[in-house]
Amino acid sequence: MPSFVETYVQQLSDAIGFDVETLNYTLGLFLCYPLGMIMNMIPYGTMRHLFSFLLGAFLLQFTLGVQWIHQMITCVVAYSMFMVLPRKTCTMAVPVFVMAYCVLGHLHRQYINYLGWDLDFTGAQMVLTQKLYMLAYNLYDGECLAKGKDNRASKKCASFALKEMPSFIEFLGYNFCFASVLSGPAFEYSTYCGACDGSLMYDKDGKPKGKIPSNVWPTLRPFLISLLNLAVFVELGANFPLLDPSDPQKATPVILTAEFLSKPMVYRYLYMWVGLLCVRQKYYFAWMNAEGANNVWYAGFEGFDENGNAKGWENSSNVDIWSFETAPNLQTLTKEWNKKTSLWLTKYVYIRTNGSLMAVYAMSAFWHGCKSTCSLLEVRSYIENLTRLSRNFLEPRSNTLTHLLHFIVYPGYYLFFLSVPLLTFCERLAKKKISPYFSSEKWSLYGIAGMLTTSLFAEYMVAAFVFLALDRSIAAWKSFYFFGHIFPFVAYPVLMVLPSPAKKDKKE
Repeated sequence: MPSFVETYVQQLSDAIGFDVETLNYTLGLFLCYPLGMIMNMIPYGTMRHLFSFLLGAFLLQFTLGVQWIHQMITCVVAYSMFMVLPRKTCTMAVPVFVMAYCVLGHLHRQYINYLGWDLDFTGAQMVLTQKLYMLAYNLYDGECLAKGKDNRASKKCASFALKEMPSFIEFLGYNFCFASVLSGPAFEYSTYCGACDGSLMYDKDGKPKGKIPSNVWPTLRPFLISLLNLAVFVELGANFPLLDPSDPQKATPVILTAEFLSKPMVYRYLYMWVGLLCVRQKYYFAWMNAEGANNVWYAGFEGFDENGNAKGWENSSNVDIWSFETAPNLQTLTKEWNKKTSLWLTKYVYIRTNGSLMAVYAMSAFWHGCKSTCSLLEVRSYIENLTRLSRNFLEPRSNTLTHLLHFIVYPGYYLFFLSVPLLTFCERLAKKKISPYFSSEKWSLYGIAGMLTTSLFAEYMVAAFVFLALDRSIAAWKSFYFFGHIFPFVAYPVLMVLPSPAKKDKKE
Protein backbone atom coordinates (compact mmCIF):
# COMPACT_ATOMS: atom_id res chain seq x y z
CA MET A 1 0.00 0.00 0.00
CA PRO A 2 1.38 3.46 -0.88
CA SER A 3 2.67 5.40 2.13
CA PHE A 4 0.25 8.30 1.59
CA VAL A 5 -2.69 5.88 1.73
CA GLU A 6 -1.36 4.32 4.95
CA THR A 7 -1.03 7.80 6.46
CA TYR A 8 -4.59 8.72 5.48
CA VAL A 9 -6.02 5.45 6.85
CA GLN A 10 -4.09 5.91 10.11
CA GLN A 11 -5.46 9.45 10.50
CA LEU A 12 -8.99 8.25 9.80
CA SER A 13 -8.52 5.38 12.25
CA ASP A 14 -7.46 7.80 14.99
CA ALA A 15 -10.41 10.05 14.24
CA ILE A 16 -13.19 7.45 14.41
CA GLY A 17 -11.67 5.04 16.94
CA PHE A 18 -11.38 1.97 14.67
CA ASP A 19 -8.17 -0.01 14.65
CA VAL A 20 -6.32 0.18 11.33
CA GLU A 21 -6.92 -3.47 10.37
CA THR A 22 -10.68 -3.23 10.89
CA LEU A 23 -10.82 0.07 9.04
CA ASN A 24 -8.85 -1.34 6.08
CA TYR A 25 -11.23 -4.29 5.91
CA THR A 26 -14.31 -2.06 6.10
CA LEU A 27 -12.97 0.28 3.43
CA GLY A 28 -12.13 -2.75 1.28
CA LEU A 29 -15.75 -3.91 1.46
CA PHE A 30 -17.03 -0.47 0.46
CA LEU A 31 -14.53 -0.28 -2.41
CA CYS A 32 -16.29 -3.23 -4.03
CA TYR A 33 -19.17 -0.97 -5.05
CA PRO A 34 -17.26 1.39 -7.38
CA LEU A 35 -15.28 -1.61 -8.63
CA GLY A 36 -18.56 -3.35 -9.43
CA MET A 37 -19.67 -0.32 -11.43
CA ILE A 38 -16.45 -0.52 -13.43
CA MET A 39 -17.02 -4.25 -13.96
CA ASN A 40 -20.39 -3.43 -15.51
CA MET A 41 -18.66 -1.37 -18.19
CA ILE A 42 -16.12 -4.05 -19.15
CA PRO A 43 -17.00 -6.24 -22.16
CA TYR A 44 -17.96 -9.84 -21.47
CA GLY A 45 -15.20 -12.39 -21.74
CA THR A 46 -11.58 -12.75 -20.67
CA MET A 47 -11.23 -9.08 -19.69
CA ARG A 48 -13.80 -9.53 -16.95
CA HIS A 49 -11.98 -12.54 -15.54
CA LEU A 50 -8.70 -10.64 -15.58
CA PHE A 51 -10.26 -7.59 -13.95
CA SER A 52 -11.89 -9.78 -11.29
CA PHE A 53 -8.54 -11.37 -10.43
CA LEU A 54 -6.45 -8.17 -10.41
CA LEU A 55 -8.95 -6.22 -8.33
CA GLY A 56 -9.36 -9.13 -5.92
CA ALA A 57 -5.59 -9.28 -5.44
CA PHE A 58 -5.57 -5.50 -4.94
CA LEU A 59 -8.23 -5.71 -2.21
CA LEU A 60 -6.33 -8.48 -0.44
CA GLN A 61 -3.13 -6.42 -0.61
CA PHE A 62 -5.02 -3.38 0.69
CA THR A 63 -6.57 -5.22 3.64
CA LEU A 64 -4.06 -7.98 4.43
CA GLY A 65 -0.78 -6.87 2.88
CA VAL A 66 1.52 -9.54 1.49
CA GLN A 67 -0.47 -12.30 3.22
CA TRP A 68 -2.51 -12.71 0.03
CA ILE A 69 0.39 -14.82 -1.25
CA HIS A 70 -1.26 -17.70 0.63
CA GLN A 71 -4.30 -17.50 -1.64
CA MET A 72 -2.04 -17.48 -4.71
CA ILE A 73 -0.03 -20.48 -3.50
CA THR A 74 -3.21 -22.42 -2.78
CA CYS A 75 -4.62 -21.62 -6.22
CA VAL A 76 -1.45 -22.59 -8.10
CA VAL A 77 -1.13 -25.92 -6.28
CA ALA A 78 -4.83 -26.73 -6.65
CA TYR A 79 -4.83 -25.85 -10.36
CA SER A 80 -1.81 -28.11 -10.87
CA MET A 81 -3.67 -30.94 -9.16
CA PHE A 82 -6.71 -30.38 -11.38
CA MET A 83 -4.53 -30.55 -14.48
CA VAL A 84 -2.60 -33.68 -13.49
CA LEU A 85 -4.82 -35.89 -11.34
CA PRO A 86 -7.91 -37.85 -12.39
CA ARG A 87 -11.22 -36.16 -11.60
CA LYS A 88 -12.19 -38.81 -9.03
CA THR A 89 -8.86 -38.41 -7.23
CA CYS A 90 -9.29 -34.63 -7.15
CA THR A 91 -12.49 -34.99 -5.10
CA MET A 92 -10.28 -36.31 -2.31
CA ALA A 93 -6.89 -34.68 -2.94
CA VAL A 94 -8.02 -31.07 -3.48
CA PRO A 95 -10.41 -30.90 -0.47
CA VAL A 96 -7.78 -32.49 1.78
CA PHE A 97 -5.14 -30.02 0.58
CA VAL A 98 -7.26 -26.88 0.91
CA MET A 99 -8.67 -27.93 4.27
CA ALA A 100 -5.18 -28.74 5.56
CA TYR A 101 -3.89 -25.35 4.40
CA CYS A 102 -6.82 -23.62 6.07
CA VAL A 103 -6.28 -25.53 9.30
CA LEU A 104 -2.57 -24.73 9.35
CA GLY A 105 -3.43 -21.07 8.91
CA HIS A 106 -5.78 -21.26 11.88
CA LEU A 107 -3.13 -23.02 13.95
CA HIS A 108 -0.49 -20.42 13.12
CA ARG A 109 -2.79 -17.59 14.07
CA GLN A 110 -3.46 -19.18 17.43
CA TYR A 111 0.22 -19.76 18.12
CA ILE A 112 0.93 -16.07 17.71
CA ASN A 113 -2.35 -14.66 19.05
CA TYR A 114 -4.11 -16.92 21.53
CA LEU A 115 -7.88 -16.21 21.57
CA GLY A 116 -7.27 -13.14 19.43
CA TRP A 117 -9.40 -11.82 16.59
CA ASP A 118 -6.78 -9.98 14.54
CA LEU A 119 -7.48 -9.81 10.84
CA ASP A 120 -5.33 -12.14 8.76
CA PHE A 121 -5.50 -14.27 5.62
CA THR A 122 -7.51 -17.10 7.19
CA GLY A 123 -10.89 -15.42 6.59
CA ALA A 124 -10.28 -15.12 2.85
CA GLN A 125 -8.72 -18.60 2.92
CA MET A 126 -11.96 -20.04 4.27
CA VAL A 127 -13.89 -18.61 1.30
CA LEU A 128 -11.23 -19.94 -1.11
CA THR A 129 -11.43 -23.37 0.54
CA GLN A 130 -15.13 -23.58 -0.27
CA LYS A 131 -14.60 -22.54 -3.90
CA LEU A 132 -11.85 -25.05 -4.60
CA TYR A 133 -13.75 -27.77 -2.75
CA MET A 134 -16.77 -27.13 -4.97
CA LEU A 135 -14.70 -27.00 -8.15
CA ALA A 136 -13.28 -30.46 -7.45
CA TYR A 137 -16.80 -31.91 -7.38
CA ASN A 138 -18.08 -29.72 -10.24
CA LEU A 139 -15.45 -31.22 -12.54
CA TYR A 140 -16.05 -34.75 -11.28
CA ASP A 141 -19.82 -34.37 -11.70
CA GLY A 142 -19.27 -33.11 -15.24
CA GLU A 143 -17.22 -36.22 -16.06
CA CYS A 144 -19.80 -38.55 -14.49
CA LEU A 145 -22.66 -37.00 -16.43
CA ALA A 146 -20.68 -36.99 -19.69
CA LYS A 147 -19.93 -40.71 -19.30
CA GLY A 148 -23.47 -41.54 -18.25
CA LYS A 149 -22.47 -42.85 -14.83
CA ASP A 150 -25.30 -43.55 -12.41
CA ASN A 151 -24.18 -41.17 -9.68
CA ARG A 152 -27.08 -39.83 -7.63
CA ALA A 153 -25.11 -36.94 -6.10
CA SER A 154 -23.80 -35.84 -9.50
CA LYS A 155 -27.31 -35.79 -10.91
CA LYS A 156 -28.53 -33.64 -8.03
CA CYS A 157 -25.75 -31.13 -8.69
CA ALA A 158 -25.98 -31.36 -12.50
CA SER A 159 -26.72 -27.63 -12.91
CA PHE A 160 -23.28 -26.80 -11.47
CA ALA A 161 -21.29 -29.51 -13.25
CA LEU A 162 -18.38 -28.45 -15.49
CA LYS A 163 -17.51 -30.23 -18.72
CA GLU A 164 -13.98 -28.84 -18.92
CA MET A 165 -11.37 -27.17 -16.74
CA PRO A 166 -11.49 -23.34 -16.76
CA SER A 167 -8.46 -21.51 -18.12
CA PHE A 168 -5.97 -20.26 -15.55
CA ILE A 169 -7.23 -16.66 -15.88
CA GLU A 170 -10.83 -17.79 -15.46
CA PHE A 171 -9.77 -19.90 -12.50
CA LEU A 172 -8.00 -16.97 -10.81
CA GLY A 173 -10.85 -14.60 -11.64
CA TYR A 174 -13.30 -16.89 -9.84
CA ASN A 175 -11.17 -17.57 -6.79
CA PHE A 176 -10.01 -13.96 -6.40
CA CYS A 177 -13.33 -12.40 -7.42
CA PHE A 178 -13.17 -8.92 -5.90
CA ALA A 179 -16.82 -8.88 -4.79
CA SER A 180 -16.54 -12.04 -2.68
CA VAL A 181 -12.85 -12.47 -1.87
CA LEU A 182 -13.03 -10.74 1.53
CA SER A 183 -16.22 -12.09 3.08
CA GLY A 184 -17.88 -14.34 0.51
CA PRO A 185 -20.31 -15.59 -0.45
CA ALA A 186 -18.64 -18.55 -2.10
CA PHE A 187 -21.08 -19.12 -4.96
CA GLU A 188 -20.62 -21.72 -7.68
CA TYR A 189 -18.21 -21.27 -10.59
CA SER A 190 -21.09 -21.54 -13.08
CA THR A 191 -22.77 -18.58 -11.36
CA TYR A 192 -19.64 -16.45 -11.55
CA CYS A 193 -18.90 -17.49 -15.14
CA GLY A 194 -22.43 -16.63 -16.27
CA ALA A 195 -21.96 -13.06 -15.05
CA CYS A 196 -18.58 -12.81 -16.81
CA ASP A 197 -19.39 -14.32 -20.18
CA GLY A 198 -22.91 -12.88 -20.45
CA SER A 199 -24.70 -16.24 -20.62
CA LEU A 200 -26.63 -15.30 -17.50
CA MET A 201 -28.68 -12.72 -19.42
CA TYR A 202 -28.02 -13.23 -23.13
CA ASP A 203 -28.43 -16.16 -25.50
CA LYS A 204 -25.84 -17.34 -28.04
CA ASP A 205 -27.04 -14.74 -30.54
CA GLY A 206 -26.54 -11.90 -28.07
CA LYS A 207 -30.25 -11.35 -27.50
CA PRO A 208 -31.56 -10.81 -23.95
CA LYS A 209 -33.24 -13.89 -22.50
CA GLY A 210 -35.81 -11.59 -20.94
CA LYS A 211 -36.33 -8.06 -19.72
CA ILE A 212 -33.16 -7.23 -17.83
CA PRO A 213 -34.16 -5.86 -14.41
CA SER A 214 -32.68 -2.78 -12.78
CA ASN A 215 -29.91 -3.46 -10.31
CA VAL A 216 -30.44 -0.23 -8.33
CA TRP A 217 -32.71 -1.48 -5.54
CA PRO A 218 -31.07 -4.94 -5.28
CA THR A 219 -27.81 -3.04 -4.72
CA LEU A 220 -29.10 -0.24 -2.52
CA ARG A 221 -31.26 -2.36 -0.17
CA PRO A 222 -28.48 -4.64 1.18
CA PHE A 223 -26.07 -1.69 1.26
CA LEU A 224 -28.41 0.35 3.50
CA ILE A 225 -29.10 -2.67 5.71
CA SER A 226 -25.35 -3.24 6.09
CA LEU A 227 -24.93 0.32 7.33
CA LEU A 228 -27.65 -0.27 9.91
CA ASN A 229 -25.93 -3.50 11.01
CA LEU A 230 -22.65 -1.62 11.39
CA ALA A 231 -24.32 1.07 13.50
CA VAL A 232 -25.96 -1.50 15.79
CA PHE A 233 -22.69 -3.39 16.20
CA VAL A 234 -20.73 -0.26 17.10
CA GLU A 235 -23.30 1.52 19.30
CA LEU A 236 -25.33 -1.22 20.97
CA GLY A 237 -22.50 -3.71 21.09
CA ALA A 238 -20.44 -1.34 23.22
CA ASN A 239 -23.13 -1.51 25.93
CA PHE A 240 -23.44 -5.30 25.97
CA PRO A 241 -19.92 -6.73 25.73
CA LEU A 242 -19.50 -10.44 26.34
CA LEU A 243 -15.71 -10.27 26.63
CA ASP A 244 -13.76 -7.75 28.65
CA PRO A 245 -13.21 -4.78 26.29
CA SER A 246 -9.95 -3.84 28.02
CA ASP A 247 -8.36 -7.27 27.46
CA PRO A 248 -10.64 -9.75 25.67
CA GLN A 249 -7.91 -12.37 25.37
CA LYS A 250 -6.70 -12.70 28.96
CA ALA A 251 -9.26 -11.02 31.23
CA THR A 252 -12.28 -12.92 32.50
CA PRO A 253 -15.24 -12.46 30.11
CA VAL A 254 -17.84 -10.01 31.40
CA ILE A 255 -20.57 -12.63 31.74
CA LEU A 256 -18.27 -14.92 33.76
CA THR A 257 -17.14 -12.40 36.38
CA ALA A 258 -18.23 -12.93 39.98
CA GLU A 259 -20.19 -9.68 39.95
CA PHE A 260 -22.16 -10.65 36.86
CA LEU A 261 -22.80 -14.21 38.07
CA SER A 262 -24.37 -12.82 41.24
CA LYS A 263 -27.23 -11.38 39.19
CA PRO A 264 -30.47 -13.34 38.52
CA MET A 265 -30.25 -16.00 35.83
CA VAL A 266 -32.99 -14.40 33.71
CA TYR A 267 -31.10 -11.10 33.63
CA ARG A 268 -27.83 -12.83 32.76
CA TYR A 269 -29.43 -14.79 29.94
CA LEU A 270 -31.17 -11.74 28.45
CA TYR A 271 -27.89 -9.82 28.62
CA MET A 272 -26.10 -12.64 26.80
CA TRP A 273 -28.92 -12.82 24.25
CA VAL A 274 -28.54 -9.12 23.40
CA GLY A 275 -24.75 -9.42 23.42
CA LEU A 276 -24.86 -12.30 20.92
CA LEU A 277 -27.32 -10.35 18.78
CA CYS A 278 -24.74 -7.55 18.62
CA VAL A 279 -21.97 -10.00 17.72
CA ARG A 280 -24.07 -11.23 14.80
CA GLN A 281 -24.31 -7.70 13.42
CA LYS A 282 -20.70 -7.74 12.20
CA TYR A 283 -21.46 -10.86 10.15
CA TYR A 284 -24.66 -9.30 8.85
CA PHE A 285 -22.72 -6.19 7.87
CA ALA A 286 -20.10 -8.09 5.87
CA TRP A 287 -22.61 -10.39 4.15
CA MET A 288 -25.16 -7.72 3.28
CA ASN A 289 -22.41 -5.43 2.02
CA ALA A 290 -21.04 -8.22 -0.19
CA GLU A 291 -24.54 -9.01 -1.47
CA GLY A 292 -24.96 -5.45 -2.74
CA ALA A 293 -21.44 -5.41 -4.20
CA ASN A 294 -22.21 -8.52 -6.26
CA ASN A 295 -25.58 -7.22 -7.38
CA VAL A 296 -23.94 -4.08 -8.80
CA TRP A 297 -22.57 -6.13 -11.71
CA TYR A 298 -25.42 -8.67 -11.78
CA ALA A 299 -23.40 -11.52 -10.26
CA GLY A 300 -26.21 -11.90 -7.74
CA PHE A 301 -28.88 -12.10 -10.43
CA GLU A 302 -30.33 -15.59 -10.95
CA GLY A 303 -31.19 -15.17 -14.61
CA PHE A 304 -34.46 -15.95 -16.36
CA ASP A 305 -36.85 -18.90 -16.43
CA GLU A 306 -38.05 -20.61 -19.60
CA ASN A 307 -40.72 -17.94 -20.03
CA GLY A 308 -38.24 -15.06 -19.86
CA ASN A 309 -39.23 -13.98 -16.36
CA ALA A 310 -36.53 -12.78 -13.98
CA LYS A 311 -35.96 -15.32 -11.19
CA GLY A 312 -34.55 -13.06 -8.49
CA TRP A 313 -31.30 -12.03 -6.78
CA GLU A 314 -30.44 -14.95 -4.53
CA ASN A 315 -27.03 -15.86 -6.01
CA SER A 316 -25.19 -13.50 -3.67
CA SER A 317 -27.59 -13.63 -0.73
CA ASN A 318 -25.82 -15.16 2.26
CA VAL A 319 -28.30 -14.41 5.04
CA ASP A 320 -31.97 -13.61 5.52
CA ILE A 321 -31.79 -11.64 8.74
CA TRP A 322 -35.50 -11.57 9.52
CA SER A 323 -36.01 -15.27 8.77
CA PHE A 324 -32.99 -16.17 10.86
CA GLU A 325 -33.95 -14.07 13.87
CA THR A 326 -37.53 -15.44 13.81
CA ALA A 327 -36.69 -19.04 12.89
CA PRO A 328 -39.29 -21.44 14.34
CA ASN A 329 -36.90 -24.40 14.25
CA LEU A 330 -33.23 -25.30 13.91
CA GLN A 331 -33.63 -26.41 10.31
CA THR A 332 -34.71 -22.91 9.29
CA LEU A 333 -32.10 -21.35 11.55
CA THR A 334 -29.19 -23.19 9.93
CA LYS A 335 -30.65 -22.73 6.45
CA GLU A 336 -30.86 -18.94 6.73
CA TRP A 337 -27.48 -18.33 8.40
CA ASN A 338 -24.48 -18.19 6.07
CA LYS A 339 -26.65 -19.68 3.34
CA LYS A 340 -23.91 -20.37 0.81
CA THR A 341 -21.87 -22.28 3.39
CA SER A 342 -25.00 -24.23 4.28
CA LEU A 343 -25.47 -25.11 0.59
CA TRP A 344 -21.82 -26.08 0.31
CA LEU A 345 -22.14 -28.45 3.26
CA THR A 346 -25.40 -29.86 1.89
CA LYS A 347 -24.25 -30.46 -1.70
CA TYR A 348 -20.66 -31.48 -1.09
CA VAL A 349 -20.69 -33.09 2.36
CA TYR A 350 -24.21 -34.19 3.30
CA ILE A 351 -25.28 -35.86 0.05
CA ARG A 352 -21.72 -37.12 -0.62
CA THR A 353 -21.73 -38.98 2.72
CA ASN A 354 -25.21 -40.49 2.30
CA GLY A 355 -26.85 -37.99 4.59
CA SER A 356 -24.44 -38.03 7.52
CA LEU A 357 -25.45 -35.18 9.84
CA MET A 358 -22.40 -35.72 12.03
CA ALA A 359 -20.11 -35.41 8.99
CA VAL A 360 -21.70 -32.05 8.22
CA TYR A 361 -21.24 -30.68 11.73
CA ALA A 362 -17.71 -32.05 11.99
CA MET A 363 -16.71 -30.52 8.64
CA SER A 364 -18.28 -27.21 9.64
CA ALA A 365 -16.32 -27.21 12.89
CA PHE A 366 -13.11 -28.06 11.06
CA TRP A 367 -13.65 -25.34 8.46
CA HIS A 368 -14.49 -22.70 11.06
CA GLY A 369 -11.34 -23.43 12.94
CA CYS A 370 -9.56 -26.58 13.93
CA LYS A 371 -7.35 -24.31 15.94
CA SER A 372 -4.90 -24.66 18.75
CA THR A 373 -5.76 -23.10 22.08
CA CYS A 374 -2.13 -22.86 23.02
CA SER A 375 0.21 -19.91 23.00
CA LEU A 376 3.87 -20.03 22.11
CA LEU A 377 4.74 -20.09 25.78
CA GLU A 378 2.76 -23.32 26.20
CA VAL A 379 4.41 -25.22 23.34
CA ARG A 380 7.36 -26.28 25.48
CA SER A 381 5.11 -27.81 28.13
CA TYR A 382 3.20 -29.70 25.43
CA ILE A 383 6.42 -31.11 24.01
CA GLU A 384 7.46 -32.18 27.50
CA ASN A 385 4.09 -33.85 28.00
CA LEU A 386 4.37 -35.62 24.67
CA THR A 387 7.77 -36.92 25.72
CA ARG A 388 6.28 -38.18 28.96
CA LEU A 389 3.44 -39.71 26.96
CA SER A 390 5.93 -41.81 25.00
CA ARG A 391 7.30 -43.16 28.29
CA ASN A 392 4.02 -43.86 29.99
CA PHE A 393 0.96 -43.32 27.83
CA LEU A 394 -1.57 -43.41 30.63
CA GLU A 395 0.40 -41.81 33.44
CA PRO A 396 -2.32 -40.81 35.95
CA ARG A 397 -0.54 -37.74 37.29
CA SER A 398 -0.14 -36.18 33.84
CA ASN A 399 -2.51 -33.79 32.15
CA THR A 400 -1.12 -34.92 28.81
CA LEU A 401 -4.44 -35.79 27.20
CA THR A 402 -5.96 -32.47 28.19
CA HIS A 403 -2.97 -30.58 26.81
CA LEU A 404 -3.04 -32.69 23.67
CA LEU A 405 -6.71 -31.86 23.15
CA HIS A 406 -5.98 -28.16 23.52
CA PHE A 407 -3.05 -28.45 21.15
CA ILE A 408 -5.11 -29.96 18.37
CA VAL A 409 -8.45 -28.16 18.41
CA TYR A 410 -10.26 -25.00 19.40
CA PRO A 411 -12.82 -26.71 21.64
CA GLY A 412 -15.52 -24.02 21.44
CA TYR A 413 -16.28 -24.80 17.80
CA TYR A 414 -16.50 -28.52 18.41
CA LEU A 415 -18.56 -28.12 21.58
CA PHE A 416 -21.04 -26.07 19.59
CA PHE A 417 -21.25 -28.10 16.39
CA LEU A 418 -21.32 -31.46 18.17
CA SER A 419 -23.96 -30.28 20.68
CA VAL A 420 -26.41 -28.98 18.09
CA PRO A 421 -27.30 -32.50 16.85
CA LEU A 422 -28.81 -33.19 20.30
CA LEU A 423 -31.37 -30.48 19.63
CA THR A 424 -31.79 -31.56 16.00
CA PHE A 425 -32.68 -35.14 16.97
CA CYS A 426 -35.28 -33.87 19.47
CA GLU A 427 -36.68 -31.44 16.93
CA ARG A 428 -37.12 -34.17 14.33
CA LEU A 429 -39.02 -36.34 16.79
CA ALA A 430 -41.17 -33.40 17.91
CA LYS A 431 -41.98 -32.59 14.29
CA LYS A 432 -43.08 -36.18 13.76
CA LYS A 433 -45.03 -36.74 16.97
CA ILE A 434 -46.19 -33.34 18.24
CA SER A 435 -46.36 -30.90 15.31
CA PRO A 436 -49.26 -32.71 13.54
CA TYR A 437 -51.58 -31.72 16.41
CA PHE A 438 -50.95 -28.00 15.90
CA SER A 439 -51.10 -25.37 13.19
CA SER A 440 -48.17 -25.28 10.80
CA GLU A 441 -48.44 -21.49 10.39
CA LYS A 442 -45.30 -19.61 11.45
CA TRP A 443 -47.18 -17.00 13.49
CA SER A 444 -49.56 -19.44 15.16
CA LEU A 445 -49.28 -20.02 18.90
CA TYR A 446 -47.27 -23.19 18.23
CA GLY A 447 -45.07 -21.37 15.72
CA ILE A 448 -44.30 -18.57 18.17
CA ALA A 449 -43.52 -21.14 20.87
CA GLY A 450 -41.12 -22.73 18.38
CA MET A 451 -39.39 -19.39 17.77
CA LEU A 452 -38.89 -18.77 21.47
CA THR A 453 -37.67 -22.31 22.12
CA THR A 454 -35.29 -22.24 19.15
CA SER A 455 -33.85 -18.90 20.23
CA LEU A 456 -33.55 -20.02 23.86
CA PHE A 457 -31.51 -23.12 23.09
CA ALA A 458 -29.59 -21.79 20.10
CA GLU A 459 -28.25 -18.81 22.04
CA TYR A 460 -27.19 -21.11 24.86
CA MET A 461 -25.32 -23.42 22.47
CA VAL A 462 -23.68 -20.66 20.45
CA ALA A 463 -21.97 -19.24 23.54
CA ALA A 464 -19.22 -21.84 23.03
CA PHE A 465 -18.76 -20.63 19.46
CA VAL A 466 -17.99 -17.14 20.77
CA PHE A 467 -15.81 -18.03 23.77
CA LEU A 468 -13.73 -20.65 21.87
CA ALA A 469 -11.60 -21.86 24.80
CA LEU A 470 -12.64 -25.01 26.65
CA ASP A 471 -12.72 -23.48 30.13
CA ARG A 472 -14.67 -20.38 29.05
CA SER A 473 -17.21 -22.40 27.05
CA ILE A 474 -17.87 -24.85 29.87
CA ALA A 475 -18.05 -22.02 32.41
CA ALA A 476 -20.63 -20.18 30.28
CA TRP A 477 -22.82 -23.28 30.02
CA LYS A 478 -22.32 -24.05 33.69
CA SER A 479 -23.53 -20.57 34.65
CA PHE A 480 -26.88 -21.57 33.12
CA TYR A 481 -26.83 -25.00 34.80
CA PHE A 482 -26.33 -26.82 31.47
CA PHE A 483 -30.06 -26.57 30.76
CA GLY A 484 -29.41 -26.63 27.00
CA HIS A 485 -27.90 -30.10 27.31
CA ILE A 486 -30.01 -31.54 30.10
CA PHE A 487 -33.30 -30.76 28.36
CA PRO A 488 -32.63 -32.70 25.11
CA PHE A 489 -31.24 -35.66 27.06
CA VAL A 490 -34.48 -35.78 29.04
CA ALA A 491 -36.79 -34.87 26.16
CA TYR A 492 -35.43 -37.40 23.68
CA PRO A 493 -36.44 -40.59 25.52
CA VAL A 494 -39.81 -39.00 26.38
CA LEU A 495 -40.44 -38.21 22.72
CA MET A 496 -39.34 -41.71 21.75
CA VAL A 497 -42.08 -43.36 23.84
CA LEU A 498 -44.81 -40.96 22.73
CA PRO A 499 -47.16 -42.54 20.21
CA SER A 500 -47.07 -41.16 16.68
CA PRO A 501 -50.31 -39.56 15.51
CA ALA A 502 -52.50 -41.76 13.36
CA LYS A 503 -52.19 -41.05 9.67
CA LYS A 504 -55.35 -39.78 8.09
CA ASP A 505 -56.73 -41.98 5.37
CA LYS A 506 -56.68 -40.32 1.99
CA LYS A 507 -60.12 -39.91 0.51
CA GLU A 508 -60.43 -41.03 -3.05
